[in-house]
Amino acid sequence: MDNQIALSIFGAGFGVWIARKIFQRLQLSKAKHPSLTGHSRMAKRVARLIPFYSFGRESFFQVDGAPENIASLREAGFTRLSSLYKERFPKSVSLTNQAAHNISDLQFTAKYRVPFQFTQVVSEHLKSGSFMQSSSGVTLTDLDGNLFYDLTGSYGVNVLGYDFYKKSIEEGARRVSDLGPVLGFYHPLVADNVKRLQAISGLDEISFHMSGTEAVMQAVRLARYHTKRSHVVRFNGAYHGWWEDVQPGIGNPLPPRETYTLKEADQDTLRVLRNRKNIACVLVNPLQALQPNKSAPGDSSLLDSSRKGHFDRAAYTKWLKQLRDVCTENGIVLIFDEVFVGFRLAQGGAQEYFGVRADMVTYGKTLGGGLPIGVVCGRSDLMKRFRDTKPADICFARGTFNSHPYVMGAMQVFLEQLEAPEIQKMYSDLDQIWDQRAERLNERLLELDLPVRVANMSSIWTVYFTEPSRYNWMLQYYLKAQGLALSWIGTGRFIFSLNYTDEDMLVVQERFIAAAQLMKQDAWWWNGNGHSNKSIKRQILKEMLFSKKT
Repeated sequence: MDNQIALSIFGAGFGVWIARKIFQRLQLSKAKHPSLTGHSRMAKRVARLIPFYSFGRESFFQVDGAPENIASLREAGFTRLSSLYKERFPKSVSLTNQAAHNISDLQFTAKYRVPFQFTQVVSEHLKSGSFMQSSSGVTLTDLDGNLFYDLTGSYGVNVLGYDFYKKSIEEGARRVSDLGPVLGFYHPLVADNVKRLQAISGLDEISFHMSGTEAVMQAVRLARYHTKRSHVVRFNGAYHGWWEDVQPGIGNPLPPRETYTLKEADQDTLRVLRNRKNIACVLVNPLQALQPNKSAPGDSSLLDSSRKGHFDRAAYTKWLKQLRDVCTENGIVLIFDEVFVGFRLAQGGAQEYFGVRADMVTYGKTLGGGLPIGVVCGRSDLMKRFRDTKPADICFARGTFNSHPYVMGAMQVFLEQLEAPEIQKMYSDLDQIWDQRAERLNERLLELDLPVRVANMSSIWTVYFTEPSRYNWMLQYYLKAQGLALSWIGTGRFIFSLNYTDEDMLVVQERFIAAAQLMKQDAWWWNGNGHSNKSIKRQILKEMLFSKKT
């Protein structure tokens, strides 16, 4: 009888345990983004199934079913653009072609500038140079002497203008020249950098690394070490470097192991954080506020016109405060990855901008004063790499070039100059200035009936399109022809340095409009068949199912 009671109790308890596990699993599934990007294992499987096919010259101009007269306009425009590129960029393209044989990065960027179906024709006729000779103010000059307004921002490094960083590097090198490249020891100015970073971050301790990816790796390792929990939560579409745990899905040869990719700004996610006890930390990249739950926008994935952007500062602030509260209640480490946005939105970074304090913050890019850097700032209880009572239980992290004297010198100059009146002036009314600039451009585009717009988060902009088209990616080549320098991802992200004047922006605006007008004139935005984004996706699916190399 006693055995039967015991078995009944065990069975009931086991049933409750199973029910709880099922409930948690359903909560987790609900918190994942419904798209493929929210299901990284499935995304990898689907990616392996996508076949390669390409449009030859004979079909390149009519993939949307355009009639012959429209195809002729497109081909004529394409030929003019190709001739202009050959005439204007010969030295830059020649060196790029030569170097690409031995630089794998160049091979990759050349392959993924546009949707893969169009790469064959574009790479043959619209060759793009990847070398620059000089920078000055807000401009770059290539090997052929062409002057470009820089919209790349050096992938986020250039916040204050290239001339500023040249001086920072020069002055920083002078300050540490007596010690030189001595590694392992610290130059005395490191102590000053630490104090300044403590004041900016509001956190106790600092560790130095050589890249933003390294800094995020260390922050996650420390969070796991101190919480004794396994899993990381990252948000759908957010970028935190290219290592396995934070880049699940396409682009990563390994499947995700101990990472949950959840919806950002969603109550389902908060429920998961409240109910799971294996979550060590949550990673937030504030840049996602511009395109929540969307991957970094690039022209290689610009298959139709569904790319959008919109920044709601109040809504994102509310979300971060909710997230902060849940993490505090459940002992989860909240990590702000400010490698990209740090010092761009405000002098105190995203913590100051949104009014929310994290447990750990990672910085990089611009903080190095133009040299490579990664930094972790955190609470003292989270930064400790050993346990006093267990001498063999450590969280090891070191790097030969961490705290490199020349990097530390340039960093000190950068941090000092943040307090200079001319730099503080750049930060005054920052959102208002950049919002007005984006609004003015959008007003002109609307007046001229051009199917393109910009969305912005301060000085970070993205381009989106208002009419369905398979050729939106062509805009990057018209922009370059007008003297606007873009990064290899094309129109997905423009990053302006804060030293852009109203006069500079007026020039950029007029060049952008001229590029869009030429693209419209050359009929790339024709949609006589009444295609929608949904019908374009269906068409691409059919092409994949019945593809053959053309």
